[in-house]
Amino acid sequence: MTQTRILLGVVTAAHGIKGEVKVKTFTQSPEGLGAYGPVNFEDGRQFEIIALRSSKPDEAIVRFAGIADRSAAEPLKGQRLYVPRAALPATESGEFYYVDLIGLKAEDPSGNPLGTVHGVHNFGAGDVIEIEFSDGTTEFFAFSDANVPAVDIAAGRIVINLPRDAEE
Repeated sequence: MTQTRILLGVVTAAHGIKGEVKVKTFTQSPEGLGAYGPVNFEDGRQFEIIALRSSKPDEAIVRFAGIADRSAAEPLKGQRLYVPRAALPATESGEFYYVDLIGLKAEDPSGNPLGTVHGVHNFGAGDVIEIEFSDGTTEFFAFSDANVPAVDIAAGRIVINLPRDAEE
């Protein structure tokens, strides 16, 4: 199941007096935030990024067209920045975007259904995949080759190695 928009970052604070904002980025590098064209907010507003610089490994200082001072920038705090899925480049063979995993069937190595991929997250200690089991419960697993040995987007499935204590 491919989603129609991709979350690239979230405004965390106003920065300075000239209308800039700090953005926590979810792109490979902070500079990548400006590579996909204008960004959309959840409320439908669209903004063109007119200046961008990296400030930390996952943070950018951004200036949007039409935001000229701090008082205009402050209400943007908390806004999520999206682009259409079609704005992202095609993936190479064996590559995928995490968003493309959401909704895929999760199976054990024998092909038995477990549930579906509910999300992929990073809470600071590495990527985790969230599986919603058939009974409606969810569980997180480290997104590693050991836990997720196969991802087959074309077939609409992933393989999950459940830890032994989860199988009991």
